[in-house]
Amino acid sequence: MSYIQFDKKHLVNLAYSLNKEVVRSNRSGAYASTTISGCNTRRYHGLLVAPQQNLPGVHVIISTLDETVVAGDATFDLGVHKYPDTYSPKGYKYLRDFVAQPVPKSTFRLGDVVLTKEKQLVDHENRTLVRYVLEEAKEPVKLRLRPFLAFRNVHKLAKANENVNKDYEHISQGAKLRIYDGYDDLYMQMSKEPEFIAKPDWYYSVEYIEDMEMGMDYQEDLYVPGYFEVSMQKGETVIFTAGPDEIKTANLLRMFNTQTRKRTERNSFENCLKVAATQFILTAKGKGKSRKNDRTDVIASYQLYRRGGRDAFIAIPGLTVANDDDKAFKALLDTMLKERKGPFFPFWEDSDSKATYEAMDAPLWFFWALQQYTQRTGDRAAVWKAYGKDMREILEAYRDGTDYNIKMQPNGLISGGEEGKALTWMNAFSEGKAVTPRMGMPVEINALWYNAVAFTLEIAGPRSTEGKKVIAEWTGVPEKIREAFVATFWDKRKAYLADVVNGEDKDWSVRPNQILAVSLPFSPLTDDMKTAVLEKVEKELLTPRGLRSLSPHDSRYEGKFAGTLDQRNKAFHQGMVWPWFTGHFVEALLKLKGRDALPQAYELYQGFEGVMREHGLSTISEVYEGEAPYNARGAVSQAWNVAEVIRMSKVIKVFDEVTQPLTL
Repeated sequence: MSYIQFDKKHLVNLAYSLNKEVVRSNRSGAYASTTISGCNTRRYHGLLVAPQQNLPGVHVIISTLDETVVAGDATFDLGVHKYPDTYSPKGYKYLRDFVAQPVPKSTFRLGDVVLTKEKQLVDHENRTLVRYVLEEAKEPVKLRLRPFLAFRNVHKLAKANENVNKDYEHISQGAKLRIYDGYDDLYMQMSKEPEFIAKPDWYYSVEYIEDMEMGMDYQEDLYVPGYFEVSMQKGETVIFTAGPDEIKTANLLRMFNTQTRKRTERNSFENCLKVAATQFILTAKGKGKSRKNDRTDVIASYQLYRRGGRDAFIAIPGLTVANDDDKAFKALLDTMLKERKGPFFPFWEDSDSKATYEAMDAPLWFFWALQQYTQRTGDRAAVWKAYGKDMREILEAYRDGTDYNIKMQPNGLISGGEEGKALTWMNAFSEGKAVTPRMGMPVEINALWYNAVAFTLEIAGPRSTEGKKVIAEWTGVPEKIREAFVATFWDKRKAYLADVVNGEDKDWSVRPNQILAVSLPFSPLTDDMKTAVLEKVEKELLTPRGLRSLSPHDSRYEGKFAGTLDQRNKAFHQGMVWPWFTGHFVEALLKLKGRDALPQAYELYQGFEGVMREHGLSTISEVYEGEAPYNARGAVSQAWNVAEVIRMSKVIKVFDEVTQPLTL
């Protein structure tokens, strides 16, 4: 039996199967995603979702490819769409098996006919491949393939209109078309000569139930230009492909097999994490012979978000440790530095790929990521030579003052904030307002700040101009920060850290941010303080899926993630569980409790194996509800969650190895 597999009883139960999603990436910006039943439940689902040469953002090109099998006098429609008050067709009724590896494979039984379907994307090419094998049949059958086209930005929905270009052109074993100006041509071909029957039509009011539940627009009209038809005999294989150029169809089977051999099978928990990690790292070649425009990026999540600096720096260490890929680690750091503006890195990209820079913590996470890289390579001198200037300039900007009122205070701590902004990782907005604005001095910002200054002094090269300047200006500052940090955030009676301090106001909400003051390589706390913080976090925030964003004892706590988009945004940081904090919790746990904590650390890591078969298959979702059974919610695959679980595993194994008791 496959590691991730579902049988008939799961597949025909839509209440079960519609909550299981598959995401596959081409590792350069395109992806394919749907549910195991084949029914799209989000606007972000599609068979081919890809960047376009002349348009910003990412676009759903082919929403679905519906199959019809004609066997004798019987016709079987294998597609499935949600329409108002009904599902049609009901192809899920014919599903008998679904396996997730090495590529997603669905098996249909239609009376005496058994047909299998496998899907994958071509690495670094905006091309989808779908392979059909007629496993069982008493007589030849006809296979009809009907592409449902969207040609729209992933964040939007298509509507029937008169501007659609219905023209098409016959090409080798297929058809070429482009239904809207500005888009790349779409070449659809088959490995066997098909008949293309042009029958342009709109399919109205296709519904996406996940969007509907969030109170978003949820109905879309999809354009079908016609259908391809081929005959098949028992044992025969037919491959459909769609991409931005015409290919030799004689090579399709070899292409499919080559791509399959390149896949790492998701046949274990570790391999699932490894494959999930590689999907977040995107590489692209720049134009021209020079490699200075090459890019290596981290995508924050599928399907919802794109690039983000904070997410990237938190995720890079874990994503690259999966393959011990220090080269990719450096390439990712270098790509982010190309887009630095002052001390800031791109915070996020909107639907038009326009970057904003509203992240107070992203520059400080850069230091942590660089710290992890230095530990991996062991070459402080090389790191300082490559990044010392950037480190100095960021520290100076935060010290002297920069955008969003960010500035080092006389006591050495960092304060910042601006009305209408949410500058920390707790950045959800509801009804136009920041849910947790956290203006003033957030605890994790100052823990990261202390760590950044101390790390910079640790590796500053005393023989370089940059190093001499840093040593002269920053020696003694960590001690000043440490003293102020304790005086500002610590309360001996409460025995934990304030979450935000703004003037005389102290927010004593019990949140996971304080764990960073324990886990980071340089901590401003004494061991007794660290132990108290760890115990508080463990008691009120720890779950098998990570740390709650707010204690259940708080009156604002939300343990469930449901309702409209605004309602969900209110809950994001008021009780939802974030897996990425587990890496820092385990790191703190092992530092303070040593080998005695290894069983708990291993249990937390291995507990994530169960999520491989939930929500986003073979990956880790964005958030989990704060109450048992800790249901997965949000985006189905989140980079920093996958990365930190991988890094947590590495931290545990290294700690276990280096602390093995001597045997006589």
